[in-house]
Formats: sequence, C-alpha cells, structure tokens
Amino acid sequence: MSKALFEQRVEQHLTSIYEGVDLCMSIEALASMLITTMLRDVPVRDPTPHKNRWDQQDVILIAYGDSIMRYRDANQAVAVPSEPPLHTLHRFMKNQCAGTINALHILPFYPYSSDEGFSVMNYVQVNESLGSWDDIQGIAQDVKLMADLVINHCSSRSRWFENFIQGKEPGLSYFKTASLNDDLSDVVRPRTSPLLNTVQTALGERHVWCTFSPDQVDLDFANPLVLNEFVGIIRHYLDNGIKIFRLDAVAFLWKELNTSCINLAQTHEVIRLLRTLIEHVEPSAIIITETNIPNRENLSYFGNANEAHCIYNFSLPPLLLHTLLSGDSKALKHWMMSMPPAQNGTAYFNFIASHDGIGLRPVEGLLDEDELGKMVNTVSRFGGKVSMRTANNGTSSPYELNIALFDALQGTHKGVDKWGLQRFTCAHAIMFALEGIPGLYIHSLLGTTNDYERFENSQHNRCINRHRWQESALLEKLADQSSHHYHVFTQINNLLAIRKQQDAFHPNATQFTLHLTGALFGFWRQSIDRRQSIFCVYNMSDEPQTLLLADLNLIDTEQWFELISAQAIEQGQQSIELAPYQPLWLSNRQ
Repeated sequence: MSKALFEQRVEQHLTSIYEGVDLCMSIEALASMLITTMLRDVPVRDPTPHKNRWDQQDVILIAYGDSIMRYRDANQAVAVPSEPPLHTLHRFMKNQCAGTINALHILPFYPYSSDEGFSVMNYVQVNESLGSWDDIQGIAQDVKLMADLVINHCSSRSRWFENFIQGKEPGLSYFKTASLNDDLSDVVRPRTSPLLNTVQTALGERHVWCTFSPDQVDLDFANPLVLNEFVGIIRHYLDNGIKIFRLDAVAFLWKELNTSCINLAQTHEVIRLLRTLIEHVEPSAIIITETNIPNRENLSYFGNANEAHCIYNFSLPPLLLHTLLSGDSKALKHWMMSMPPAQNGTAYFNFIASHDGIGLRPVEGLLDEDELGKMVNTVSRFGGKVSMRTANNGTSSPYELNIALFDALQGTHKGVDKWGLQRFTCAHAIMFALEGIPGLYIHSLLGTTNDYERFENSQHNRCINRHRWQESALLEKLADQSSHHYHVFTQINNLLAIRKQQDAFHPNATQFTLHLTGALFGFWRQSIDRRQSIFCVYNMSDEPQTLLLADLNLIDTEQWFELISAQAIEQGQQSIELAPYQPLWLSNRQ
C-alpha cells in the first residue's frame, strides 16, 4: 500500500470519528500527526487481508507480573523478593510451560494507584517493583507477548490528571467532564459507585466522569490529542516486543450525553483506526477487545473483519459454570448453535477464568432469572463473592461472580462432592477444544483456591482470585503427587500437548454442535483441509453415561482413536461408557 493510500484510509476513519466535533486542527493535519507518531522511521507495510495470525499451537497464559515471586526469606513478617518478579514469571514460563504454552498475557505491569494495575499512572514505564522494559523484552523473545492498553481511563494520580487539577496541559483537556444537571439516566453502569466525581481544580469545581471508580478517571477521546497519546503508547509497546493488544474496557471509550455511552459508533471507528495504524506497521500484531457485555453486542466488535482480530468470548465462562453446576447443557447448546463462525482473520478468545470475576451480563437473554439465582447462590455457598452494578432504574443487580474456578466447581447445586477435580478438568477440555484461541488463567493452571486473606486485607471481591504464589511453595505443590495442584497441572498440560497436535483444533476449523441424549454434551471439529475430524463429547453429570457411537456418524472405513486415553476404537464397537465428567476426543487421526 502506498503511503498516500494509507493516509487516505486514516483520514476516512477520522472523518467518521469526529463528525460534528469542533476540532483544534484539520482532519488532514490530525491524520499526518497520528501517522508520524506511529510510523516514525518505519515504512508502511501491507497486511494480508483475512489472514489467520494463529493456529492450534497458540495458548495464552494470563498472569500478573507478580503472580509468582521468589523471596529472600519467606519466614520474614514482610517478605522481600530476591529478584524482580518478572524474572520469576519468565523462568516459570521457560521451565514449567515450555512445549505447551507459547504466549503470555502479563496483566498491567505499569505504575498504578489501585485496581491491581488498572488505574495506570504512567503507560510507558514498568512498575519498578516488577522489573524493567529489559525484562519485558526478554520475555517477548521467548513467547508471544500480550499487554493491556487501558484505554478508557487512567489513574487520578497520573501526571495527566495532576495537570488537570492544576489547570495545565497535557491533561487539562484530556478528561471527560459533565454537569450535575446533565441527564445521565441512560448511561450504562458496570459499578455501583457514582458516575461523576467532584474535584477542586485551579479553574474551579469540576465533575469528572468515572465509569469504574473515583480513582479511574475517564479520558475524553473527543480531544484528538488524547488519541495521539495512545497511538504513541502503542508504538512504544510495539518497540518493546508486544504484539498482542488487549483493549481494556473499550466499549465505554466514547461518551455522548443522552446516550447509553457504551458501544457507540465512534468507539467502533476508533478500534478500526487503531487496527489500520497498527497492522500497517506490524502486520502480525493482534487486537483483542475486552467487552464484558451481552453476547450480541460483544459480537459486533468483529466489525466486518476490520475491527478486533479477536473478541473475548464472555458468555462462555458463566454458561459453562451454569452447565456444570446444574448438569443441564441446554443453554450452552443453544448459545453455541447461535454463534457465527469467525471469519478468517478473526477468532474467538476463549477463557473460563481470569483475573476478573465471571461476568453475568454476557448471559442476559441466555439464562433466566431462576438459573442465574441458583448459580449466584451456589457460588456464594462455595465461598465466592458477588459484585453488583447499578441498573438504569436505580436498582442493584449481580454483575460478576468472584471465586477461584477450582472452588466454583467443587460441587453442583446439590452441594460439594467428590468430583471437583474431574469437573474442573472437564471444563478445560471443553474450552481447549472449542473454536477459538484458549486463554488460560495461571490460577486455573495451578489449581489455586480462594485467597481469603487477600480478600480480607483489600476488601476487594476480585482479590479472592488473585493469589500470589511463593515460588518454592508452588514448586513443592507441583511436585507433590498427593496434591490437587499436581493433578490439575499435569492434566491440563496433557490436554494442551494433545491439542497442539490436532489440525481440527485450529481456532478457525469448522465446528458444529452435536445433538446427544441425556447428560452428554458435544461438538464436532473438522480441520480446514477436511482431513481430520474430532468428535468432542463430555459427560456433564455426576452419573455414568453411555455414548452410542451411532449418534456420532463415524465413518466406518476409517480407524478412530480416543486422543486423551490414546485408545483405539475397536471395529464394530457400538458404545463407550463415560465416567462422571469424563471428556472424549474421538479422532480419525492419531
């Protein structure tokens, strides 16, 4: 693509974004500024349209920079790391994850003031308590690296906001403000805290927009200088080896009075612009949008294969949890049948646990109130917490379940039982086989349980699932064959090793939901070249189930293998008995 055509595309995006906005410069001048910020001395490169930048070998581990720490003396009252935690995490990736996990999402590793990193004080610094940019670059040399672009808001202790308070740039015009008299009743809220926070500035009292908390002040992208700041931040990340960008809370980016201030057209166009800018510098880069919203709205972030390369599959965690707690896969089946296959060049980002909780908005219209209520009650009985949000009518409703996934699956609605490990493994065997790229939370890989101490110390619900492991204690657990941590780690790595060898598990391989009887749930995957088929079948109950092979329509002329057990299906075999929560991956290729 010529630079002139590239400039024209950027100008088209900007014209759409800033229609009706009184800009401080022309669209042409703004386009030139953004292109200069992004390109610097790099020539324009041509991305290949509809190219899949991933395959079945890709698995992304999700972790904080200090999820694992090495201490000088673990017996001290205040433990002091003996090395930067990013060194420890890097070593864990090389020693424990080599061969099964090839990508790492390090959650915000910048200086921050609250929310475990998501109140960013400085976007272009590495938190000194974690390490340095040299550490980030070192990790990026060994694995594909994903980082957060916390784009909706920044910390109230950032330099930008301090300048806002003092009435000077850069910062004075960077933040969204409103009047207490404005009608904000249509604004969609993800929290119960007030939307506007009153602050005293050098220019008088101002009411700043705070979607998530008073310490997370929303940026105003109607000011093109804010956009240019983030283009510069993206370029800085690219220069340091980051190739996968998670756009945090991006659905809330653009605000207009008398609207819902979520999923607005300008937000979608900003994502298209960022994609154009990024992929013409680094064609292998990937944008993933983090939009914890109802399923249909979430799907819109694919655009026409010209917005996000990947979207978080937010409906999967609560639907799968509901299915395994209830034994009823009807809602999961209906959702899967309604999901459009991702176009080439796009993919679902599948996850069933994360640093956040299990969001409930993504199952609006998919689960009824009774099903939601049972799930909330069961998670509470299993030691979890429930985070609330304020609806437009002023009432509070459950927004998120906060619990370690291992604890969430320790039983069913009937109570705790002996099948927790099997149920937990089954959940991951489903996620690893689904269309899309798997995102594996480190505390699921390690079988971490609820951290009540961190919750009590912080009084933040999400901290219950953000444990910090001492490296020596963790390695001891992983080596102890009597610990559930050992069994979780071993079984998940076994599943991942199998997954990586199967062409039918390519993120864009064909998928169809199966119609099976009883408590069996399943789907069929076929490789892009149509040479491999895998029937993925799961017992979703605490009772043995019989799978009739006639229900799968296996081709008689081919030999079939069960990949997880490495057993061949005998000629003439008519059924398979599945133990409670047992997964099967039946393939025509071993």
